[in-house]
Formats: sequence, structure tokens, C-alpha cells
Amino acid sequence: MNVNLKIKLGRISLNNPVLVASGTFGYGEEYAQLIDLNELGGIITKAVTLKPREGNPSPRLAETPAGLLNAIGLENPGMDVFLKEKLPFLRGFQTAIIVNIAGEKEEEYLVLAERLNQARGISALEVNISCPNVKEKGLIFSTDPEQTFSLVKRLREVTDIPLIVKLTPNVTDITETAQASEEAGAEALSLINTVLGMSIDVERRKPKLGNITGGLSGPAIRPIAVRGVWQTFQKVNLPLIGMGGITNAEDALEFILAGASAVAIGTANFVDPKTALKVIEGIKQYMQVKGIKNFKDLIGWLE
Repeated sequence: MNVNLKIKLGRISLNNPVLVASGTFGYGEEYAQLIDLNELGGIITKAVTLKPREGNPSPRLAETPAGLLNAIGLENPGMDVFLKEKLPFLRGFQTAIIVNIAGEKEEEYLVLAERLNQARGISALEVNISCPNVKEKGLIFSTDPEQTFSLVKRLREVTDIPLIVKLTPNVTDITETAQASEEAGAEALSLINTVLGMSIDVERRKPKLGNITGGLSGPAIRPIAVRGVWQTFQKVNLPLIGMGGITNAEDALEFILAGASAVAIGTANFVDPKTALKVIEGIKQYMQVKGIKNFKDLIGWLE
């Protein structure tokens, strides 16, 4: 049986519902040597900031049981290099290109959005207001619904590009910032970002990360992420991109049945660069076995 995997997230059209998550796929250059990027539903780029960032001091990564702590600190070459070198490369592929943007102040996000609004080939902006690995106030906007509303509303006024807001799980109620994003004009939501954590080297009696704390990703956080998607699906009318610990099609289907219209593969890319392609095939096989022709019929389908 032929199945239809195409899905729309507001104005964003995807050939299939499987993307690769920001921060785990760079700008696609290295992975293009390993997989066919055209087979992906979309690529969410590594964060782009106005100016280059060196990131946090090393060590930046620490493995934990069923997870990975990272404190990269949004290291990136900055907007000018992205526009000159990274975006032209990405435009060569027939897949949705979603640019993750981050800033320390509202004004920086606005300038980023205005400049990207003039560029070709961008399907959406993923507004990173929830990175737990940096100290700047601007990057934790999503712990405050009012700040979230203000930023998204101002962004909506300066760009025509679809806005996807990336939410943090490090709050009491994730649906509050989700609703604030919807009211301000977001067209989709990404959830969840990493969970704030810490690990200690007991022999050296020092934190394992140079930044002391970092963001936990990987299978350990999947139940938290699925719960966040399910709760948010009950409260907003926006399409959701579920992420957090997806390693196979069954993991992805948990998010989809909870209400996600698409999923993004993150940490698993480091283990197996072909994970996203295997998830696409697994979803297709699941639909064929269950006799489900259109992917959109799976979304939120809990008995």
C-alpha cells in the first residue's frame, strides 16, 4: 500500500515528518557525505547568532546513563558567514531548511529575522529562546510567558518567514509559554529543548562540564518530552515538532500519537547518522501494516 507522508506545519511543507534537530547536524555539510539530505523532511540548522560565538570552555560533553550532557554554548560563525557560506550549500537540497536563531536581547533576534527575511531558500525560523547552556538572559525567554509573547510578537512584525518557537522543559507548566507563543503569532512549536542537568567526576571532585551545568538529551528525557507534547497538544492549535531521545521509529511514533505533526532527531545522529532515514522507513512500514494511508491521520491518535 502506498502511503502519504507529506505534512504541512502551517505554511511549512514537508515531504515527510522527520527532521534533524538543531545543534546535532551542524549546517549539513559533514552529514551530506554520509546520507542523502534530500530524503529528510527538513534540516534545522545549528544556531545562528548575529556575531560569531566561541562557546563555552571545554569539556563540553559528558555521557550519562541513556543520555548526553552538553554545554556547547551556541558556538557558531555568525550571521555573515552563515549567509555567505552555509545557506548557499543548504539551498542545493530539496528539503525544508529551518534556520535556528538565537540572541542575547530582543533586538538581536529582530535583526537576525530581518536579514534572513531577505534571503532565499529558508522555509522557517526556529526561534531558540530556551537554550540552558548559556548565561545570557535572552536565551531563557521561554521561562517567562510575557517575555515569550513580546519577542514572538515583535518577530512576527519584522519577518514574513514562518516562526517556530522552541520551548524549554525547565518550567512548571510548558503550556503557558506554548499559549503565549500561539497568541503572539507563532506558526509551530518545537518541544522540548534539553533538560538542565549536571554530572560530577567523583575521583577529581569536579564537574564533568567546563560550564558546570548543561543540557541533557538522549533517551533519558524522552518520557518528559512526550508528556510535554501531549500536554501542549491539548492546549494549543499549532502544529508541534516533537524531539527528545528519539532513536527509532517506535520512539517517533510515541510523539506523533501524543500530538506531534513532525519529529526531529537529535543526539541519535551522533550514534548513527542514518537514524532519521531509518525512522522515515519505520513510520512508513507502521502505516502500511496498520492500513493508514495518510500520515496526518496518525497525529494525536490515542485510543
